[in-house]
Amino acid sequence: MMDGQASKRPIGLRSFRAKFILVVGGAVLFDLLVSGGLALWNVQRLSRDATLEVGQGLEAASQEYIRTYADSTAAQVSLLLRQVHNDVDTLAGVLQAQIDNPTRNSDVGTAIARTSPGSVNLSYDEKGKWSQNAPGSASVVSVWGYLLGQDHQPRPDVERDIETSAVLDLVAPSLLQHGASKLQMYYIGPKARPIFRTAPYTDQAQTFDRLYPGHNEADFWDFFFPGLYESWQSWARDAKTRPVGDDITQTAPYTDAITGKLIVSFFHPLWTADRKDVAGTAGADITLDQLAQTVENVKVAQSGFGFLAMSDGNVVAINSTGEKTLGLVSASGASGTGVTGLERSLKGSSQPAIAKLALDREQGIQHLLLQRDGNEVPYIVIVKKLPATNLWSSGPVRQEAMLLGVVVPEREIDASLYAAQAKISEATNRIVIYQILAILMSLLIVAIAVFAASKRITSGIRALAGAAKRIEAQDYSVRVAISSKDEVGVAGEAFNRMAERISYHTENLEQLVEERTAQIEDAKEEISALNAQLQRENRRLGTELAVAERIQMMVLPLQQELEEFQDIEIAAYMRPAEEVGGDYYDVLKNGKRLKIGIGDVTGHGLESGVLMLMVQSVARALQEAGNTDAVEFLANLNSALFKNIVRTKIDKHLTLAFLDYDGKEMILSGQHEEVVIVRANGEIQRIDTMELGIPIGLEADISAFIKTREIAFEKGDLILLHTDGVTEAENDAGELFGMERLCREALRLKDQSAEKVVSEIVATLMLFIGSQKIYDDITLLAVRHR
Repeated sequence: MMDGQASKRPIGLRSFRAKFILVVGGAVLFDLLVSGGLALWNVQRLSRDATLEVGQGLEAASQEYIRTYADSTAAQVSLLLRQVHNDVDTLAGVLQAQIDNPTRNSDVGTAIARTSPGSVNLSYDEKGKWSQNAPGSASVVSVWGYLLGQDHQPRPDVERDIETSAVLDLVAPSLLQHGASKLQMYYIGPKARPIFRTAPYTDQAQTFDRLYPGHNEADFWDFFFPGLYESWQSWARDAKTRPVGDDITQTAPYTDAITGKLIVSFFHPLWTADRKDVAGTAGADITLDQLAQTVENVKVAQSGFGFLAMSDGNVVAINSTGEKTLGLVSASGASGTGVTGLERSLKGSSQPAIAKLALDREQGIQHLLLQRDGNEVPYIVIVKKLPATNLWSSGPVRQEAMLLGVVVPEREIDASLYAAQAKISEATNRIVIYQILAILMSLLIVAIAVFAASKRITSGIRALAGAAKRIEAQDYSVRVAISSKDEVGVAGEAFNRMAERISYHTENLEQLVEERTAQIEDAKEEISALNAQLQRENRRLGTELAVAERIQMMVLPLQQELEEFQDIEIAAYMRPAEEVGGDYYDVLKNGKRLKIGIGDVTGHGLESGVLMLMVQSVARALQEAGNTDAVEFLANLNSALFKNIVRTKIDKHLTLAFLDYDGKEMILSGQHEEVVIVRANGEIQRIDTMELGIPIGLEADISAFIKTREIAFEKGDLILLHTDGVTEAENDAGELFGMERLCREALRLKDQSAEKVVSEIVATLMLFIGSQKIYDDITLLAVRHR
């Protein structure tokens, strides 16, 4: 029935060829899909990485470009201002030289008055009540009514200033023609006689009458520049009061009364010959046209722009597009000083991001969202501070650092980034399409190859399957025709050999069974004999170890021996790691002399225990023989042990140290672990024994290496002797018990009896070890002076 059911199964499921195609084809298909998928994923990842890398590079390059552009523009503005400073310095230098040399000043004034009388001859104006020279001179000089006498002529001291200031006619024309472009240059006298000489010639006083009524009756300095003159006077008294280490002082931008242009005035104060007061000023006016042109010509990308602002946010130069973008509102208002300033502040911007823009320090690249046509548009802004200057704006002079800003839409800066990203995306899509086509082509080729290979491979397998069925039917004469030299051919050859062996074994089966049965019986007897021999050997070794362990424990000092001493207490503990240990300790008494020994044989087990017993026997014999010299004692013990080690061929040695006590002195000799002494006052002393000898059993004569050390041993002192099984014991975490922990325990128990010290330290040690295996013998002795 089972055969009938099997015969009804679909042939496709029983066909090896179908399974081969399914498995191999599926594996190859899976591999292609995985490798293809990984390739596509890598392409996508490469695209993302490339886009990110290019984006970061272009963004960094764009920001660096903006920074460089801002730095370059700031340098141009600073250079323009520096040129004006240099021209004003030059004029001030000429005028200051005249002040410092009165004789030359008078001579120059007389010469100019003689050769250019129009520069010093003034006419009185009845309506304006001031005097001014006639047109035709290189400069105009105005003398206000309160500087004139009753005859409407300048006072004598004012007349001298008029003549000496005429030197402006010699210097100013050349300075106006060369260097930075300037609107006018001038000289203003000291507060007591503030005549006003300006080059080139203009209707100066007439314009002042029209724009500033009442100025002629007021003090010139207080009317036009309140607080400026007083600031300079404080500089004369203390140069450190200058906000910036330079005499040049500039005004905030204001509307010029003569030209109607927005200007900035630059003053260089003149000093009296003794430098204790102000003697007037040299000055120059420049229009903001030049600064504005430099700033307004800023163009980054398509619509980026620049602006120049005071530190308080008042914008003094910007193009119309930038003014609209930043949401600035212009307003002019006259102040009480008679000069008209410009108000166009960033803080009053209709753009919230601009109104909140930090102006007190450079922020580097800033990203702001500005409203434009009802939408928020991202912009990049960078603000640079220009070099600080002295600024006057109706009051004391203060420090000022104008700000240069560059503003550009992010989308324009990132245009190249977007283009590069689009190109990368296009290339990525093209690679993906090619990759998919390559995968499909590979699938087609693999399918054809799998079908072809399956036909060739499965033909041999079908032959093997048919032959196996005949073997199953007990037809052992069947053989497979071998038509290939591949693995299938090798399997066919193996099948034929197997068929021959089955045929042979079938024919000789009974004989083979008898032979194997006999071999098994022989093997069983041999195993039984070996087991019996092994059991006898184990019993013998167990007996020997038990005897050795018993002998070792028997030779240890008895408790009553340890209690025989009146002035000292002795307690000891020893635990072998195996049945027989390699640790040694003994307490030997001969008369009033006491010798306490401790040692550690390398390793543990029977051989170590035997060597320990040798040490105990030899040490007791030497002690009984009255050998009291510590060095000689150790030397003789080593000599005897060395001979026994050579005879028994025991490849071991031991560290060994002795304490010799005669009731007065305690002598330490031999090399072993550190000796710990806890003094009655709580002081801990650790004595290293490495220099007091060498291990026993290495050399025939070690007397040259043995040294002794006298140890103070007073009432209440405690001495601890131990083997490395104490300090090198490990807990479950692999941590060692260690000398520090041993010393802490000894100090804690220093006032207890020797027996209590030993039992408490051992209890602490066992608690520390926990479930961890004990790998080395443990020995601990405590000696207390009562």
